[in-house]
Amino acid sequence: MRLVTRGDLDGVTSAVLITTMEKIYSIELIHPQDITDKKFEITGEDIIANLPYHPGCAMWFDHHEHSKTDGLPGNFKGSYVIAPSASRVIYEYYSSDKLKRYEYLVDETDRFDSAQLTVKDITDPDGVILLGYTVDSRSGIGRFNRYFIDLVNWLKTMPIEDVLLKPSVAERVKLLRENNAAFLDILKKYSRQDGNVVVTDFRPVNKTPIGNRFLIYTLFPETNVSVRIQWGPEKRFAAVTIGHNILNRTSRSDCGQICSKFGGGGHRGAAACPLVPEKADQQIAEIIESLKREG
Repeated sequence: MRLVTRGDLDGVTSAVLITTMEKIYSIELIHPQDITDKKFEITGEDIIANLPYHPGCAMWFDHHEHSKTDGLPGNFKGSYVIAPSASRVIYEYYSSDKLKRYEYLVDETDRFDSAQLTVKDITDPDGVILLGYTVDSRSGIGRFNRYFIDLVNWLKTMPIEDVLLKPSVAERVKLLRENNAAFLDILKKYSRQDGNVVVTDFRPVNKTPIGNRFLIYTLFPETNVSVRIQWGPEKRFAAVTIGHNILNRTSRSDCGQICSKFGGGGHRGAAACPLVPEKADQQIAEIIESLKREG
């Protein structure tokens, strides 16, 4: 079997669980849009985790609210439950003693994927939360297919403290910490407050800076939702991510529903969508107005 998932902490933990329970010969990392746009071929030998459903797969595991909105398949092998993480769905589906040793990993993945984080988790993270930032594409570190596979293998055989000491992990941690101070300065320059919304537009920046995506909430604590804009590969589209302020949880907006109107999706509290350049400014303005209107 082949596992098809996304390249983040929830994907890593999902892979740890599934490779423990199933015979997996390879892992492919793709973007959810690749399934939505039918850019990635799914076969009957594939297990899909933390991604939209595809009728050709062997098994499917997901937890995103928009999957329910899009219409659940009538009959499939696997599990769909609205939960803090796909890892939680997988863990409870198998309910196996083989997975008991990963209970803490799943608990922390729940916290990270649903952004149930403290100020310390943002400014001085450790453990699984720190590891999560090193595999978060929104931190700006870059591609990490080999790194992803290494993390899966290490987490299956050693405690998180030892994983963090691995040279490739330590290097990413060092990079994140060194860049956070500079990232704060750039956030201040390219961010503005519009009512209850903080908007960060990195499109004028040649290279998207590396940094903790939640730091914006320490700068604008009075806002309750954020919009971040940056160019996708080769500026083919503007990548827009929106999310509730995890330190001020008063937003009534449904981020996943808003992004679904523009070809994206996600959770109620965090979502993303790709916008074609010629329509991006107009659609970004619409997104911001929706967030302000919903409060």
